[in-house]
Amino acid sequence: MTIPHALKLTIAAAFMLLAAALPARAAEVTADDTAKFLAGMMPSADSPLMPLTKEPAWQRHARFFDNAFGQLEQRQLARIRAWSESHLAAPKPTMFYMFSGPDFLYANAFYPKASTYVLSALEPVGQVPDLSRLPRGALGAALYNVEHSLGSILSFSFFITKQMKTDLRAGQISGTLPILYVFLARSGKTIREVTPIALDDQGKAYYGNENPGPNAVRGARILFTGEGGDKTLYYFSTDLSNSGVKSSGFLKFCSTLAPGNSLIKSASYLLHSGNFTTVRDYILANSATVIQDDSGIPLANYNARQWRFFPFGRYLGPIGEFPGRFQQSYADLFRRAEPINFGIGYRWRTNESNLLLSVKVAEGSLETTSSAEPPPPPPAPRPKKPKPPPPQRGFLWFGR
Repeated sequence: MTIPHALKLTIAAAFMLLAAALPARAAEVTADDTAKFLAGMMPSADSPLMPLTKEPAWQRHARFFDNAFGQLEQRQLARIRAWSESHLAAPKPTMFYMFSGPDFLYANAFYPKASTYVLSALEPVGQVPDLSRLPRGALGAALYNVEHSLGSILSFSFFITKQMKTDLRAGQISGTLPILYVFLARSGKTIREVTPIALDDQGKAYYGNENPGPNAVRGARILFTGEGGDKTLYYFSTDLSNSGVKSSGFLKFCSTLAPGNSLIKSASYLLHSGNFTTVRDYILANSATVIQDDSGIPLANYNARQWRFFPFGRYLGPIGEFPGRFQQSYADLFRRAEPINFGIGYRWRTNESNLLLSVKVAEGSLETTSSAEPPPPPPAPRPKKPKPPPPQRGFLWFGR
């Protein structure tokens, strides 16, 4: 049957009117575009966030982060990656970073080849709203709050705990998630998916709106693409004290990913106290390597028959905020330390920082290419002390 030409025109016109009547589907604001925007980087060309990049507040924010991260890359991150490449020959796929806060930046710098990152601390996960729907005039304040939250880690390599308690709960952009977004974007990662995660008391993971039951550990799972392909970042907001881990399934979940490598820095010397022995023992039992400053696990808690120690930098003892945490065994060990060309921890100046690489030997292979020789059982030999550096000006900050 042949449809008359006039009828064809009528049908076509009807379809055009129907299409015009239907609302156009708005482009989606993706997590990756949000991360780039918060990091002061251009989102994708079709992102609803693109018009906001013309705002003076965002352009100032972008210049600020370009400068801050550019300096950090030269002063710290590139040097840490080079150190890691020289001293970690075969890292495990998983890395654990207890007491981390949202510090993916240094987790990635020390262990860029990991495929799974597990970060944990008390700080809340928070939320990142659709930034294209922020009230008019609210963008500048939101971006400034992100900058302020990152001030200490960009300058000194650690977060200041007291500031985080305020910064991560202020404004419409809150918690650790927006900071993780910024660090992932500035580390060259592409975020593919972000999902809420909760753990029951047996360590079983529940995603999205699944019900984990009471007293669940809450967090976020971020799937992203980086060096080496697809990777996963977990962040859990959890109490790592003895009573906290006893009542949660966090360490049981970690055991599904163990063994791994561990990073501990600027940890407020919590692992020196009797209230954090469970997580301390867990790290020792489930890590192939541990990279730490002196605020991490006390040297006396390592079994000298199971570990080899490779000290780097200088040990000057704890800063004044943490009295009573000086370790003579650490001081003896670091008399034979190799130098490092970056700063880390509370003593963040390059010529004052200490870094200890501990390698477990129970499995029979050393995961290091370090030229440093491990010390014999204590007391360690006492070579000639290095000359102290000339005094430097500046302020010493403390915190985690």
